Amino acid sequence: MIFEEIDICTDGFSLPQQHSLIHYLMLIHVFGAPNGVCSSITESKHITMVKKPWRRSSRYEVLGQMLLINEHLEKLAAACVDFASHGMLDSTCLTEALKLIGECCHL
Repeated sequence: MIFEEIDICTDGFSLPQQHSLIHYLMLIHVFGAPNGVCSSITESKHITMVKKPWRRSSRYEVLGQMLLINEHLEKLAAACVDFASHGMLDSTCLTEALKLIGECCHL
């Protein structure tokens, strides 16, 4: 009633919206935001999948370019996971060469 008295909500209240307010505290504790929505996750995905590819494009037939950029990024990520699973990212070529030199010369 206080909202109606100070002219914030003069049209009355929606009962489903009022009911959802009951659950907000629990949802904030469980998910960190009402209804489990966290805008930072979607914003970071939007930046990665839309904004950065847009900036890399020539602005001509941009959708195809953006999709191709995203496809290449997905393939690079998959290759990185595959290389890591085979131990190929544990060290650099230089560290491996230095190990071999050290073994050869007993350093």
